[in-house]
Amino acid sequence: MKLAWIVLCATTIALAPFAVAQEDKPDAPEANPGRPTVSTPATLTPVGYLQFETGILGASHSPEFSSRSGLNETIKFSVAPRLEFLAASEPFVHYTAAGQTANGTAEVFLGAQAVINRGEGVKPTFAVSYFHRAYDGGVPEVDFGSPRNSFLLLASGELKGFHYDANAMLNELVQLGVRRAQFGQSLSISHPLAEKFTLSGEIWQFTQPFLRGHAIGNLWAVSYAARKTLVFDAGFNRGLTSTSTRWEVFAGFTYLLPRRLLH
Repeated sequence: MKLAWIVLCATTIALAPFAVAQEDKPDAPEANPGRPTVSTPATLTPVGYLQFETGILGASHSPEFSSRSGLNETIKFSVAPRLEFLAASEPFVHYTAAGQTANGTAEVFLGAQAVINRGEGVKPTFAVSYFHRAYDGGVPEVDFGSPRNSFLLLASGELKGFHYDANAMLNELVQLGVRRAQFGQSLSISHPLAEKFTLSGEIWQFTQPFLRGHAIGNLWAVSYAARKTLVFDAGFNRGLTSTSTRWEVFAGFTYLLPRRLLH
């Protein structure tokens, strides 16, 4: 499984330069990035097209590790205007914890997202989603841990030139056979800086039932739309509590495969 995900990520990265060289057609599909924020858009990707969200993330000073870096990949595929299937994984992670350095594979999550109300303009779009952890590599995790099951309520909309994505999350955490509920909220707001550039700011928080604390972070990112189907991003996150990961930096891209797979 680890090798398959690495090959898939490498293939996605290799395809990206070809996307830059393509001409945008007036009726071309448009990528709908869910990265790099914690918040996920309530809106879905274009129906019938595969979307890849590929990135790297480096983190330091956390209750579980002193440093951590990894490759992450999310694949999205909408089969209908209101239904999307997703798969997310970290196929490779390098970390230092308790004075020991090691490599490993993190989780594989499988899920689906359904739109329950499609909005337009100031009228928001609402959706629900569910994720299940299909594989756990056992490597140290960032702030919100490794949920076995996750339920999300999502809202996205436009307000006076600003775009927002808001999520409410309920996760099931399991540690040494003990189950605990985790609650989280996130709000991401973005605004165009100039042609093809967008600035995003986000505040998020998760309860930490096993640490009896709260993880809170403030995230900032800039994205660049090279094409309708290709968006690059980079940014950082600053943890605001003693049990939050202190620093996270990330970079990556979203690529919508321009060939429609489902008609």
